[in-house]
Amino acid sequence: MTELPVLDKSTPGSSAEWAGVRQRVVEFVENECYPAEKEMKKSDDPRAVMKRLQDKAKATGLWALGHPVEIGGQGMPFMDYVYVNEVIGRSELAMVALGTHTLQDSIMLNLYADPIWKERYLAPLVAGEIHPSFAMTEPNVASSDPTQIETSAVQDGDEWVINGHKWFITGALTAEYCTVMCKTDNDAPPHKAFTMIIVPTDTPGFDIVRDVEVMGEKHNHCEIKLTDVRVPLSNTLGPRGEAFVISQRRLGPGRIFHCMRWLGQAQRAFDLMCNRLLERRAFGERLADKQLMQAHVFEAAADIQANRLLTIDAARKMDMGSDARIEIALVKVAGARMVHNVIDRSIQVHGAKGVSEDTPLENMYRQARFARIYDGPDEVHMQSTARRILREFEKGRGWDFGERDLTAYENSNH
Repeated sequence: MTELPVLDKSTPGSSAEWAGVRQRVVEFVENECYPAEKEMKKSDDPRAVMKRLQDKAKATGLWALGHPVEIGGQGMPFMDYVYVNEVIGRSELAMVALGTHTLQDSIMLNLYADPIWKERYLAPLVAGEIHPSFAMTEPNVASSDPTQIETSAVQDGDEWVINGHKWFITGALTAEYCTVMCKTDNDAPPHKAFTMIIVPTDTPGFDIVRDVEVMGEKHNHCEIKLTDVRVPLSNTLGPRGEAFVISQRRLGPGRIFHCMRWLGQAQRAFDLMCNRLLERRAFGERLADKQLMQAHVFEAAADIQANRLLTIDAARKMDMGSDARIEIALVKVAGARMVHNVIDRSIQVHGAKGVSEDTPLENMYRQARFARIYDGPDEVHMQSTARRILREFEKGRGWDFGERDLTAYENSNH
């Protein structure tokens, strides 16, 4: 079993009571999820394979670790859960197997939904009995500028009437409901013109056009159309016109968790690369003894460690109460590059085996390419971050990374 650092009282943001849980997650991912990856792909009933993993997670006390206690989770503190996501990222199955995939949706329901929807969806969502989906992106407008969203919701008495076209909607094929971002107020300022509305997927007019094939495989990234979909006004998630505020509260922590999971993927690829170098021989010596191969090890180790520290720094600032928008943007872009490059180096070391089904690398590489697109393309994060930093210089303040860290610490009342 791979030994990973275990949290202790000396690790800021950690607690001794959760330290052992992270190590148990390591064991679950490596002993349960790894073997199930190939089984899942070849199975005639992949849901049964996942159900077995979920039952095991529940039986061993590892289910819904990050969900708040009041909605049926285990209430793991934010920073502890950040570190656990690093482990979860090592297997593509682990998020669903451990019940962490519903965290953002369940928290949104708990904070913003009408009581009727909390009662209907919240408990089964946390229990993993139903799945959510979130419909924001559209095929005909640039997703990097969500103020262009064309899907509309018009109030008709005590109902919303929704019409629109969404795509790349993860999980829609199996979801019980979909949270749809709609334009509801044409005369309002752009960031106040949109509202989130809960749409049960069995509502008339909610149609799945196709499960979009992505890089040669189907991953439940769907194209959907909404035609005169009628739902009660009580399906509104949060206040009318506040979709952007709610989505930012969803995306901030989500990006941190993404970045930690990318680190887990990169660390797994790194492990595979180093083991391959030690076991493979060419031209009379181990690959591990060749300087160009050693350069792959150095570059990958430096990338992983630099991004790990960058991500943890962003998470700590968020935990202290800062929105950490610049730090999150920095690590989102840098992390996406890192996970791609580390996996790419590991594939190079493995040769033909690296692009075959005999290692998880070919699938990891496919998933890594998505990282530079979802949750906002790199270019948008780079532009907005540079603008924010330059505005500070325009005001004569400059940009002192150490001072920001100290200010965040003082404002947290520690």
